[in-house]
Amino acid sequence: MIANVRRQGKRARRVGAGMLVALLLAATPIRAEEAAPGWPDTLPSRLAALALIQTLNADLLSNASATLTLDRWCGTHKLAATPIIVADRVTGQDKPATAEIRALLKVGEQEPVRYRRVRLRCGTQVLSEADNWYVPAQLTPAMNSELDSTDTSFGRVVRPLGFRRTTLAARLLWQPLPEGWEMGAALPPAGNGALAIPDFVLEHRAVLTLPDGTPFSVLVESYTRAVLAFPPPALTR
Repeated sequence: MIANVRRQGKRARRVGAGMLVALLLAATPIRAEEAAPGWPDTLPSRLAALALIQTLNADLLSNASATLTLDRWCGTHKLAATPIIVADRVTGQDKPATAEIRALLKVGEQEPVRYRRVRLRCGTQVLSEADNWYVPAQLTPAMNSELDSTDTSFGRVVRPLGFRRTTLAARLLWQPLPEGWEMGAALPPAGNGALAIPDFVLEHRAVLTLPDGTPFSVLVESYTRAVLAFPPPALTR
């Protein structure tokens, strides 16, 4: 009888442990970066990739904050369980402001210009890498302190300034389809594997200005292939 009780106790513990594992798995959301398959190398897949990159490009061009735009992109495409962009500062790679950057900022050689490089990620996916040169004299002491001591993204820190964004250049770093494809240019043949997407797909150069037009920041933003790190649309399959 004692042996039967022991066997029943072990069986109950195994069942209980199995139920606990099942509950934990059911309660753990599957993020896109963990589950998304590769995009197939097909013409519909290339068309979809081009349309999505151009959609992101248009969103960035029509909004002042790249961070907030990526927040929305992250949430819409379910790139992480918590769709909020997090900035990770990159240190030890300072780039002094060139004469061109100082001209864009409208400051002389003696005016302090700080440099900040960050990677903006959604979950584990790094969506962009950004170089930022800014004039600390145009920010509040609290903003400068937060930029110096935290990883908070520049756009979130300076949002109270009500700044405007002027894009100097926007270019696709990857063309899923060849130039002139819509006019009958030869299309790439379909492949058997996944679509090869380069590390960076889009680049923006921009100047941020105060409401009175005073420039205070120059940005170079490089957007990565992780902006497509979600299951391909149904039309590509």
